[in-house]
Amino acid sequence: MKVLLVYPRNPDTFWSFRHVLKFVSKKSAFPPLGLLTVAAMLPRDWQLKLVDLNVADLGDDDLRWADYVFLSGMIVHKRSAHEIAARCVDQGRTLVAGGPLFTTGHQDFPEIRHFVLGEAEDVIGQVVTDMARGALQAVYRAQGWPDIRRTPVPRWDLIRLADYVSMPVQFSRGCPFNCEFCDIVVMNGRVPRTKTPAQVLGELEALRLAGWRDMVFIVDDNFIGNRRRTRELLDALIQWRRRVGSQMGFFTEASVDLADHEDLCTRMVEAGFKKVFLGIETPSTSGLEECGKTQNSKRDLAGAVRTLQRAGLEVMGGFIIGFDSDPPDIFARQFDFIQRTGVVTAMVGLLTALPQTVLYQRLAGEGRLLAETCGNNTDAAVNFVTRLDREFIVAGYKELMRKLYAPSQYYCRIRAFLRAFEPQGPAMRLSRADLKAFLKSLWLLGVWHHGRRGYWGMFWWTLLSRPRKLQVAMELSILGHHFRRIANTL
Repeated sequence: MKVLLVYPRNPDTFWSFRHVLKFVSKKSAFPPLGLLTVAAMLPRDWQLKLVDLNVADLGDDDLRWADYVFLSGMIVHKRSAHEIAARCVDQGRTLVAGGPLFTTGHQDFPEIRHFVLGEAEDVIGQVVTDMARGALQAVYRAQGWPDIRRTPVPRWDLIRLADYVSMPVQFSRGCPFNCEFCDIVVMNGRVPRTKTPAQVLGELEALRLAGWRDMVFIVDDNFIGNRRRTRELLDALIQWRRRVGSQMGFFTEASVDLADHEDLCTRMVEAGFKKVFLGIETPSTSGLEECGKTQNSKRDLAGAVRTLQRAGLEVMGGFIIGFDSDPPDIFARQFDFIQRTGVVTAMVGLLTALPQTVLYQRLAGEGRLLAETCGNNTDAAVNFVTRLDREFIVAGYKELMRKLYAPSQYYCRIRAFLRAFEPQGPAMRLSRADLKAFLKSLWLLGVWHHGRRGYWGMFWWTLLSRPRKLQVAMELSILGHHFRRIANTL
């Protein structure tokens, strides 16, 4: 059996990092973990080929080669997924689609005849049986939440590791919180399910033996959703790192209450974690209460950020504009919080009603839904009737983004972060790609592009007063180029 696995093209978004890939001579930020994991569940004697459209083109010969085509993606990939499906129809290929895009929106793809909805572990056996006998069902729907302790090591051999900036590894699925706007509990449930430490180490060891030595994204919905299991994993990671001499660094997503657990922060840094993404959302208490973000309300959010920075973790933050309770000065309040706390990578998005979420259901009941989401919350589009004037929100959002990523403000924010940040844990290696990126930045950001005065001010300030933090400062300077390009196209 010949199976072609296809991943759609990423649109130009905040998280695509398209404008910095040329700095590090890479083609994409991350490979498609879902497809690589599903590939590992298929019979070993089947012939598999993976085409990531962010790395290579999908040729007609690829489609003609395949007996079946597997397609996965996220909501943001909707347009590209339609294009891939149309080509499969034209070529007469049998297409099976799964992943977040289809789990909550398969009804929008009438051209696709076969779907796997939800997590694949408990249904893939039936899918394989039906493929072998040429009798695929229209829909395979996962019931309940599978035990991910049975999930195999992804098929890293199907990709060229050197094409990517970071490798993704998953430890857990699910989140104990129930934020109104989030679709995590829809797809993965509220009770975090974890792999064993031995499983995660097995995946990391497979990457290490394949030659990977750079950053690894632990792609959990909430890395500390089950704190006891997280501690067990971190202790195992520390021992593995010492035993094999791994140079990998890690980053992940977690809830703000990570700052309440000093022992977790210490373990993470010792294990090699460098960054953590927090859903901060808003400095407005009424906004947090409105969306059910109980873990953020009634706490000092700025203090939590500084606690993590002092522990040795760079805080990346998610922020939202568009809550019903947002006051007219919400843009100034968001800007002040982000600048003051030194959250350099600040993903500010407009509130979006994602399919099947509590927010979606509430707005539908109130008759306020206007359209389905495109999945890109930096698209400067709102898919529901807002309380504040719609044009006022969109205009204020665009101005906020451009202001946040203007060179003077962005480099000022880097300095605020570096003042609070205390590097801890194992040092990351300086790779050849890092050196090339730095040299390119000297020309592109220091000579060619607008903002060069701020770039050189940042460079010399860091070199003279905080030389141990220069590598971090330069990395953030390069990332800012991408964010600025995105902000200026809104």
